[in-house]
Amino acid sequence: MKARRCSLTFRGVLSAFLISVLLEPGAAGLDVFQLHELCKFCDVEPTSCNGTGICKTDCSISSICEKPTEVCVSIWRRNETNLSIETLCHNPAEPLYGITLDDYNSTTCVMKEKNTTTGLAHFCSCKGAECNEELIFSQTVDPTPDPLESNDSLMSVVLVSMLPLLVMVIAFFGMFYWCRIHRQRRPNRQWESSFNFKRKPIAGGLDCSDACAIMTDDDKSDSSSTHANSLNHNTEPLPIELDLLVGKGRFAQVYKAKLKQTTWNQFETVAVKIFPYEEYASWKNEKDIFSNTDLRHENILHFLTAEERKVEKQYWLITAFHPRGNLQEYLTHHVISWQELQVLSSSLARGVAHLHSDRLPCGRPKVPIVHRDLKSSNILVKNDGTCCVCDFGLGLCLDSSLSVDDLANSGQVGTARYMAPEVLEARLNLENIESFKQTDIYSMALVLWEMTSRCEAIGEVKDYEPAYGSKVREHPCVESMKDNVLRDRGRPEIPDSWLRHQGMAVMCATIKECWDHDPEARLTAHCIAERISELEDEMGKLSSRSSSAEKIVEELKIPIEVEIPEEEVKITEIQNIIAVDCSISDKM
Repeated sequence: MKARRCSLTFRGVLSAFLISVLLEPGAAGLDVFQLHELCKFCDVEPTSCNGTGICKTDCSISSICEKPTEVCVSIWRRNETNLSIETLCHNPAEPLYGITLDDYNSTTCVMKEKNTTTGLAHFCSCKGAECNEELIFSQTVDPTPDPLESNDSLMSVVLVSMLPLLVMVIAFFGMFYWCRIHRQRRPNRQWESSFNFKRKPIAGGLDCSDACAIMTDDDKSDSSSTHANSLNHNTEPLPIELDLLVGKGRFAQVYKAKLKQTTWNQFETVAVKIFPYEEYASWKNEKDIFSNTDLRHENILHFLTAEERKVEKQYWLITAFHPRGNLQEYLTHHVISWQELQVLSSSLARGVAHLHSDRLPCGRPKVPIVHRDLKSSNILVKNDGTCCVCDFGLGLCLDSSLSVDDLANSGQVGTARYMAPEVLEARLNLENIESFKQTDIYSMALVLWEMTSRCEAIGEVKDYEPAYGSKVREHPCVESMKDNVLRDRGRPEIPDSWLRHQGMAVMCATIKECWDHDPEARLTAHCIAERISELEDEMGKLSSRSSSAEKIVEELKIPIEVEIPEEEVKITEIQNIIAVDCSISDKM
């Protein structure tokens, strides 16, 4: 045990001797293990040092340099976003970031600005334990300028010098705004003063000089929208903000939207019909029909533009917005007067007549168009009580270049409830383009019946129901309508009580002629428009002969000797009420 303790003591003494030799400065052959400099070594770290006075590196790591020739180095940098300090050991004989250290014999770390390969930076190098922890900036480095303080005086000068110009700009825009509002209100006042609910509409609609169609604003006044047409629709979409979903159909959804103006915060209310990408064909067909300038008419929905929204993967049609909604909604919530019925029915007939016509009122040729889906939900009610036809997704231009095969490929289209007998039976005469127009006339007759059923002149007015009402389901199929229309030869009911009003008797006779089973026996849209116009004249004369409002009511409701057969009524049977010369050809 004693021998072992002596041995351990000897080994301890020997180990201590060897360590002291290894740590001896200048020991030959042992430079590699010599502990020379103890430096801060944290690479690059963010710092709060702003480059002024004396700063601490805040480095928590100290390291013994690997080689005795290495000294302690600190680098302070400032970029656009932050400040940083890098601490390390480095041999001054070798370049660092493209520069040579020249002050490494100092015992203090004095910062000097140098241009490195990575930009401007401040360097210091020194010898001594952790001498690179405290950084001494010999000259104040420009701190990051305060934009508020540095720009204060500049902004004051700019504002003072720009004040006259700002006043001139504000005055200019104020005058522009006033002129624009004044110009919009002046035609509105003229329109309001000249508007008469019982006026006689022009059967031909607008003439060729009417280059500006009417659209309805949110304040229920009429104005001409020139903002949309002034933009380049091929390069940028219109500045439109969708507001409210107002309708949804088979192919698209309709939104009330705001079309922003180029000045101030003004906007016009428009309707946006949005088609999903898979309904491109329906969108394109309606766009092509709307793009025809000959379509423009006061009783056709005013079209602004069409857009392909690639980001939303949608196709848009932008049109006028009419807050009263479609005719079906309007009839559901309103019982109409005899005067309102006249305005609604005559404006509808004029709109369809314009579609079907092959000439404009000025005589210029026009391509006839058939709607093929006329129904009360595809007709809008304007603020002046007139109608305008919309939704041309199934429309067809009856171009003379179309062959029989082209027409045959158009298919059996439309809404089953409003399909004409020949469409239900798929026996349309493709040799005669007039047969397509005759299907629209049948559908329009059902719409006229719906209007009539909600008119107070018939006596007891029931709740609104579409044509054929409860005889078929809410959304009947083609086969169900075949049973009612073809097999049973059924039509919506016209009670005898409706015929006690002289004007209503003429209206009912017109409806029956329009839904005749034989397409050739149906009236044309132009003839219907003329007949209703003549009816207004005759009823106006009757009213003018009355001495009081009470007498007018009594005289209008005098029972007349008019026999209305169950099967079919021709206009010759009521010539004692009104004489109308209707030609089957559609002359506009």
